[in-house]
Amino acid sequence: MSFKVSGGLGESTLHEAIYNPILDTLNDHHPKTLAQIEQVVSTLGINLGQVIQAVMVLIGAGVLFPAQDDVVIAKAKNQTDPLNAYLCDKARGSSELVCLASPVTGGGIVVPRFLQLFLLAKAQGNTQPEQWAQFVWSILAMQNQYVIKDGIALSSDSENLAELVIQAHAFANKQLPIFMALGICF
Repeated sequence: MSFKVSGGLGESTLHEAIYNPILDTLNDHHPKTLAQIEQVVSTLGINLGQVIQAVMVLIGAGVLFPAQDDVVIAKAKNQTDPLNAYLCDKARGSSELVCLASPVTGGGIVVPRFLQLFLLAKAQGNTQPEQWAQFVWSILAMQNQYVIKDGIALSSDSENLAELVIQAHAFANKQLPIFMALGICF
């Protein structure tokens, strides 16, 4: 993460000694209360005021999101799961819808088309990144669409599939755990 943030008053550098321990505490991607964060980082001399300020800055930077109560999340998930399934299904033919609904935050989370299609492949029982890549490639190939890499459309089936496998593995390792914590997997 970059420790520089920009706002209406210019750019500011965040104190790594404060932000790193807070981010480390949140690294499991599970919601935590301010008190839980403070309890962990207080041993490093970080007080509740600093925790609150850091959390507000991280929310403003789009790095963190406030989480709803567990009861609200459970109710919302009954609505967001079918909505997200519908939106991901729409991604078969379009990249126009780039947000999925998070019952955890109560808001939209930006999820590009290929990641939506990886989620759809997973929801349909495909368990491995290679299967997700094959699923996405079959959709793109039927529509005469190609993966763009470094500004250039890949032309062969093998190139497209290889790039999608790389992207699917990156998704499995990086975004999927976050999406699961945000409740957008259906």
